[in-house]
Amino acid sequence: MYAKNFDTEPMNLQQHKTKRRRGVVLTSVGIQRLQEAIISWEIIKNKGYRLTLEELSRQINISTKTLSRLWSLSKGVDQKTLKLCFSAFNLKLSEEDYTVFNDDDETEVFDLQPKKSYTYKDNFAQVSTYQIEQHWSYPDGPVALDSPLYIERPPVEELVYREIIRPGCVIRIRAPRQMGKSSLVLRLLAFADIKGYHTINVNCHQIDDHCLSDLNKLLRCLCWKIAQQLNMEPNVDQEWDDEVGYKLSCSFYLQKYILQQSENPIVLVLSDVDRLFDYPHIAQEFFALLRSWCEEARQNQTWQKLRLVVVYSTEQYISLDINRSPFNIGLPIRLSEFSQTQVEDLARKYELDWSPGHESVQLMSLVGGHPALIQLALYHLASRTLTLQDLIAEAIANGGIYRHHLWRHWIKLQSNANLVKKYTDVVTAQESVAVDPVDAYKLESLGLICFAGDRILPRCELYRTYFKKQLYTTMV
Repeated sequence: MYAKNFDTEPMNLQQHKTKRRRGVVLTSVGIQRLQEAIISWEIIKNKGYRLTLEELSRQINISTKTLSRLWSLSKGVDQKTLKLCFSAFNLKLSEEDYTVFNDDDETEVFDLQPKKSYTYKDNFAQVSTYQIEQHWSYPDGPVALDSPLYIERPPVEELVYREIIRPGCVIRIRAPRQMGKSSLVLRLLAFADIKGYHTINVNCHQIDDHCLSDLNKLLRCLCWKIAQQLNMEPNVDQEWDDEVGYKLSCSFYLQKYILQQSENPIVLVLSDVDRLFDYPHIAQEFFALLRSWCEEARQNQTWQKLRLVVVYSTEQYISLDINRSPFNIGLPIRLSEFSQTQVEDLARKYELDWSPGHESVQLMSLVGGHPALIQLALYHLASRTLTLQDLIAEAIANGGIYRHHLWRHWIKLQSNANLVKKYTDVVTAQESVAVDPVDAYKLESLGLICFAGDRILPRCELYRTYFKKQLYTTMV
């Protein structure tokens, strides 16, 4: 587990003695266990809000100064304090959670195996590397549950935690790609797990195209995925009856085979459902079915066990009967960009020494409050691979650290000649322009635009500069 100093002589099976002990320090295992326990406590007891150092001090009943010593990993605390920290979050301190910090800068590990001695400097280097990897891992994908880099957008988290415990609820989470939907869903599922609910997460991008063009195949696929994630035998063939129709078969399967067998509520997350908008006939029937389940839950206790979360990137661009659509019921959640305050809060988490209203304004003038682009910039700045001025200059010149992000968007855009033409109008216009609603919704789902009333603009100055150059090069 720890880096070893092999210049010392082997130890026997007895515990190594030192002259004086100044205290104990957390190991990487101990840090991880304690952080995970604190996050779980915050989700359950604190409505998902992170504890400040002062609040953590009151919760554990030790001073902030002692807490700072504990987190620094460079100064020991007494073992009684460490036990107090762990017990405050229902953990039992074990020997793998800490090492002993001695006066001669050595630590010792307590086990029944022959030992080498470990220098504190080696151990601290290993733990510091662990912290950097945990805190400053490359920002690609959802923000991990144990990461301190998650930025809350009040009152969003509190609203979804409160709603998910309501029988038969529906939550609709909408935002363009890379705005933090998956990170929020992770925390919602973690909250549901802690409440003892069963959780199912189905991403529509994992469903094969041939299933999306056949309603029967789509519904059977959905039922199979639900059963699999609940560790149940699917038995779809035995429970399916084509004579009564695909939608009724699916509904009976969920009610009789899934919900009635479950003592606890079931949270079903359907992500990227706007993929079905490209299959209008299937979408009409599928979304009408979702709506029927929500209406059943108003009067049927079995259906009230189902908590439905629908996640999508853009408004529907197909015509749905208002009475057969799930997009006008339940709790609507729309994720917005980071504010300047939130960007500065995230910069502090990355341990950047920024002046209020200075560096954040410079960065946001390029990428706005786009969560993914902000995270990527702060990662590189915290890693000291470049300065803010260099980051901005390179991004404007050739994409810089955003090259791969921009190139992925460019490839998606090129797959639709009509969208290329429409986006050309958007990035070359001096002011906002009007675009056909279907094209606008598709551009929004890609995260390339923002709305100004019924007109649209490029999402940020980076997009305007880069795509204007790319589109000009293509036309030449």
